[in-house]
Parts: sequence; structure tokens; C-alpha cells
Amino acid sequence: MKKVSFLVIVSLLALAFFGCARSESVSEADYSAFTGTVSEVWEHSLMIDVTEGDILASSDCVIATFPEAIGIDAAVGDEVQVWYDGDIMESYPAQVNAVSYEIVQAGAAEEITVEGESAEAEIPRYYEEESDTEDTGGDAAEESAAGDEVSAQAAELLAAMTLEEQIYQMFIVTPEQITGVSVATRAGSATEEALQAYPVGGLVYFADNLVTREQCSEMIANSQSYSKVGLFIAVDEEGGTVARIGSNSAMGTTSFPSMKTIGDSGDAEEARNVGYTIGTEIRELGFNLDFAPVADIDSNPDNPVIGDRSFGTDAATVSEMVSAAVQGFQESGVLSTLKHFPGHGDTATDSHEGYTELNKTLEELWELEFVPFQSGIAAGADFVMVGHISVPQVTGDDVPASLSGTMIDILKNDLGFEGLVITDSMRMEAITDRWSSAEAAVMAVQAGVDVILMPENLEEAVAGILDAAESGEISEERIARSVQKILETKIRAGIVSM
Repeated sequence: MKKVSFLVIVSLLALAFFGCARSESVSEADYSAFTGTVSEVWEHSLMIDVTEGDILASSDCVIATFPEAIGIDAAVGDEVQVWYDGDIMESYPAQVNAVSYEIVQAGAAEEITVEGESAEAEIPRYYEEESDTEDTGGDAAEESAAGDEVSAQAAELLAAMTLEEQIYQMFIVTPEQITGVSVATRAGSATEEALQAYPVGGLVYFADNLVTREQCSEMIANSQSYSKVGLFIAVDEEGGTVARIGSNSAMGTTSFPSMKTIGDSGDAEEARNVGYTIGTEIRELGFNLDFAPVADIDSNPDNPVIGDRSFGTDAATVSEMVSAAVQGFQESGVLSTLKHFPGHGDTATDSHEGYTELNKTLEELWELEFVPFQSGIAAGADFVMVGHISVPQVTGDDVPASLSGTMIDILKNDLGFEGLVITDSMRMEAITDRWSSAEAAVMAVQAGVDVILMPENLEEAVAGILDAAESGEISEERIARSVQKILETKIRAGIVSM
């Protein structure tokens, strides 16, 4: 979805300050409107299940994004009327640039008076009326209670950890990185001793680790049994050309065509089926986290790394397919990951091999690259993988997004992502050519990353963060916030049982 442009924000503020419109409202006549029930709330956006309005012809679920100048007071369950600029991003959910909203609550909106005048023809920025009807909020109360319980359980686990154990929870590594073996195909005493010495948050497996179904299941089950805290068990299983499991016929899983082929079908149900089938099949083997789907748009024919891994070359197609794939993963019970934020599809180089730059302004990113990420976030993606991609026109420097507080703030605050932020592999040359493992790990945590993937040297990376915490360069509270989120995710996913 295209973020409301800077010019629109400036125009709204100008109207407010110069008296062309009241500060509480804008004129109704120039905008389209719809009514519905709020199902998700972010800092600048609402997800709304639509009940009335012409927009129903496009979608029954809409993400409305507002200018930053407008406060969001709506809550989940509120009935709202939303005014928007008339343009609709055809995805699911559909996405619009909104200019204002009114909280209707129980569906009985009253005439609003502003400065003694009838405001029936005006659109208030927000308005919450009193309701005589008691809102039992049964479902919301149950969800809130469940969330509180998960939070309390995670806090209990966190309190029992040393600072070093907390830091280790922030890493997902290969089994070879902790055992020292050349290729791990089993988990025995060496793995048990390694997980005691290096209590990492998760393990990621590649094709060489996966020989047969029985071997894979036993290796993962043993590894889980050796870990004091349940492990993220991760794999890159996108379907198509990146299929660590599906590329081996002995694993007995479904083989899928490229995601470009899925996108070209125009059928989002096919993308949902990819997510559901992959998730279901890898979960049977013991995996609980997939580094998929790819949310990059293949917009640059010279790009050397994305290609047909992407669902397509336009934002609408990729957005719709990504959302559907995430829904499929959710239905399967496997955690999903959007990658590679802020977008790797329009780069001319591969971050595996060195410095990679995305030569876009922030406005251009909102126009194209961010659209599928917004859609996937709205669909409930659990992780977002941040790429080693520098965006100098946004950040003012050549630090990659994975180490950039500016880019991660945009992901969290502007795109509204509340899940786990993970780096791409820190063994890529875009990182190792410029920073040590310790330096890169510290920069990642300072930038707001929750999980660090595959540092070149795990012990050095952990020691770097520990030294930074002991010196005050990174606060222990900062580390605890990420580990709390990690533990909450593990509890909700059934990885950790309480």
C-alpha cells in the first residue's frame, strides 16, 4: 500500500493551521467512505472488517493507514466510519490511504456539534460517544487474559536466566556452529554438551543436514530434548528453487514450482496452499519456523538473487500472495517470516557477496517495496527478516538495514510490526567484509533486532553483547525486552510448555 504522501500530510496540516478546515475535521464531499468493525490497531493504521460501503466490491477486509498527524483512538471491536482518498490497493486485505475516521461504537452514530454548529457534513478526526450498552467483551477479555498469562510465564522464565543465557536466546545458529562437526546429521552427546555450553534460542538446518525423514525427526527431537528452553527449529523452505527439504525426494514432501509461477496464476488460494502444505509437512518433521515467504518484488531484471523466488514484479500481486501464504503457514501451526526487508528485489548486487544498496527514497519504498511487507504483517507474520541492504537515501549512511536503527524503527513504528525482528545470516560478506562478529552483533541489538541469525563467530558475538551490557553501552532492559518477546512467541507456538 502506498503510504499517505508527505504532500497529503502537509496539506492536511496547512488546512488545520490556516483555517480552510476545522482542526477536528475535513470536508466529507471530497472523499469516499465505508463502515466496519476494527479487528487490529497499529500506530497509524486500522484493520477493519467492512460492513457497508462501495469498497465491499473490492474486499470485506481493509487496512486503512492515516497521516501521522491524526491520532488513533479506536480499539479492537469498535465500529468505525472511515473516509479515504478513493484509491484502493487491490490485495487482501485491501489497503487505502485514509484521511479521517469516526468511532460509531454500537452502530448508532449521533449528530456531532462543533463550535455550536451542526457537523453532519463534517468528518471528525476521531469521536468516541458514550454508550449505555454494557460491553461484555467476552472474547476480548479472554484474549487479554490469555495474553497476560503468556506474558507472566515468559517473565518467569526470563527471571530465571542469567544475562549470558538471555543473550544466547537471541541467536539462531547451525548445529555445526555449536558442535564443531563438519556436517551434522544426528544429535547425540556432542549436541547435548554443546547446547549446555551454548544455550542458543534456535537451530537452523540446511539440505546437507537432512537425509531421511526418520533421521531428520530423530535429530530434531533429540536436540529439543537437550535444550533447557525449547528451540526454534528453522529452515529455508520457500518452495521452488529454495527448498532444503523438498529438494530431497527421500524426505517425502511436496515439490512446488517457483513462487513466480504461483503468482502468475493469479490465484491467492494457491499461495495459501503453498504455505499450509509446506508448514504442515515440515511440522511433521519437527520444524516450527520457516524463513518464508519471500516478500520481495522482482522489479529489477538485473537482480542476481531474488528472481523467481518472488511472487511477481508488481506490488499488488506480491502483496496478495504473501498475505495468503502467511495465512497458510498460520493454519499449519508453523511460524512464518517475511523477507528481506526493506526489499531485495531492486538491488543490482547480492548481499551474500558484498555491499548491497537499494537506491530508493522513503516515499518510493512506500510506493513499492513496503507494500507486501504491510500485507504480510497484517496477515499475522511472526518474524520479519531484515536484509543486509543499505538505503542511503533514507538513512543518510551506508549502514545496512539489519544494523540500522532508522530502518528498524520504520519497520516497527510505521509499518506497525510487533513480532520478532531477525537479521539475515550474519555470515554474508555484506557484514563480514566490514565488521567483526562482536561489532555486528552489538550494532544489531542497538538497532532494535530481536534475533541474530548465524554470526560468523558465535562466541565472539555473544561476548560482544555481554561486554556492551556490562559497560552500559546496551542496557540489560533492552536485552530483556527482546528475550521476553522471544519467550512469549515460543510459549504461544507450543515450543515451550509451562
